[in-house]
Amino acid sequence: MDFYTMVLRKSGPYWVGLCLENGIVGQGDSKDIAIEKLKDAIVSFEEVRKNEPDIYTSPLSIKELHEFLTVEGAEPILEPLEMRALYA
Repeated sequence: MDFYTMVLRKSGPYWVGLCLENGIVGQGDSKDIAIEKLKDAIVSFEEVRKNEPDIYTSPLSIKELHEFLTVEGAEPILEPLEMRALYA
């Protein structure tokens, strides 16, 4: 089981989790669903990467993180953001 860092935020009616180590995203109607979908996506990606070592992977850039944290439109984000440890 590997350790990952995720940022969780509300986006409209959904929750979105972003893995900072690889840029993979999970989305759901609740925090728990978004986290589970992100875990599943990370596990699937890692399984493929073991068999295909040429797959590109890198940590998120500051620009990409900024884009994730910036909600479309001029209104500021009112919902809290969370940063969590994720074991997948």
